[in-house]
Amino acid sequence: MPLANQVVVLDFETTGLSPDNGDRAIEIGAVKLVDGQIVDSFQELINPGKRVNSFIEQYTGISNNMLKHAPPSKEVMAQFAKFIDGFNLVAHNASFDKKFLDAEFSHNKLHYTGQFACSLLLSRRISQNAPNHQLGTLVSYHQLPNDGVFHRALADATMTSHLWLHQLDILQQQMPQHQITLDIINKISSLPKAQINRYYQTMAS
Repeated sequence: MPLANQVVVLDFETTGLSPDNGDRAIEIGAVKLVDGQIVDSFQELINPGKRVNSFIEQYTGISNNMLKHAPPSKEVMAQFAKFIDGFNLVAHNASFDKKFLDAEFSHNKLHYTGQFACSLLLSRRISQNAPNHQLGTLVSYHQLPNDGVFHRALADATMTSHLWLHQLDILQQQMPQHQITLDIINKISSLPKAQINRYYQTMAS
């Protein structure tokens, strides 16, 4: 069973909200966790082949001039495919990042085999008292390490990895006799909030 502490945690910065509208990735950042330790990282800007608007420049701090000199998607995604080979994947609001990973891989005729898990969906189940479930809020709420940089891919991926490991600790305390697998994570993420404690009790019996 794939363990939840052996994953690649990734984050995209993009030109907009959906590849279905022609939006493209402009940066990818990722950290590799093995036995719950960060053992490697990946970060690249990506030339999207078009200008980004001023909102995205201000939101991310990634300028058109920076992107003009960045490598194309084909080059970056080929490297990233090797980086994630054999690993399952985690992202905060994973549906967003999965859409862009799928789109960029499709553009470049690449494939991956790992399944996704979502730290945002998990936080809604196991951190129900948090003010909200945005990454920055959860980092502050759980007093997790951060360097104060948000909306850059590697910084966000690193913060998400700290959140993920904290979430695994929470689950391990609830289910001390179980190894926390991705199947357990995805089961919890799909349960109604009111059923979480009952699930813990079932796993403890």
